Amino acid sequence: MSHAATTSSVYAVLAEFENPTELLDAANKTREAGFHGLEAYTPFPVHGLTEALGHPRTKLPWLVFVGGLTGTCTGFFMQLWMQTLDYPVNIGGRPTDWGSLPSWIVVMFECTVLFAAFTAVFGMLALNGLPKPYHPVFEAKNFAEASRSRFFLSIESTDPHFDVAKAEAHLQALSPRSVSVVSTEQDSA
Repeated sequence: MSHAATTSSVYAVLAEFENPTELLDAANKTREAGFHGLEAYTPFPVHGLTEALGHPRTKLPWLVFVGGLTGTCTGFFMQLWMQTLDYPVNIGGRPTDWGSLPSWIVVMFECTVLFAAFTAVFGMLALNGLPKPYHPVFEAKNFAEASRSRFFLSIESTDPHFDVAKAEAHLQALSPRSVSVVSTEQDSA
């Protein structure tokens, strides 16, 4: 794509790097240069990349904690309802009541794990915006290598001061394998 491309039709400027060290260095330099809306695509997790991109910490641990706490409360009130109000059982002159709390711990624990696990899975999918059957970077040259052996850094057009020419020039100065401009339109071919 040429420099004449309008900003409205551009999704991002994408640079391809050989290894994680180059990518991490490029991400740090790009953020320090004042670019926002950075994203990286790698075949495996790269330590320190989240900070280099300037992404905030995820809210997922808090969601999982709330999900687990909800599971604990659900297990407790389920046992309370079933064993003291709905169907109380009197065994040997000892009715099931608040004194039966130790026997409820197993159910409460299992509900905690179940709710936390489901919250982790569905929270992760929601926070990551998945499933996403199509993304504009899928059209970029060599992007299929992002899941195998290449490392990509993009400056997305969501940056309020985004300029295609400046972003492209900055990424070229970092000596990547290649730099390409990613269009928002899906190829029909």
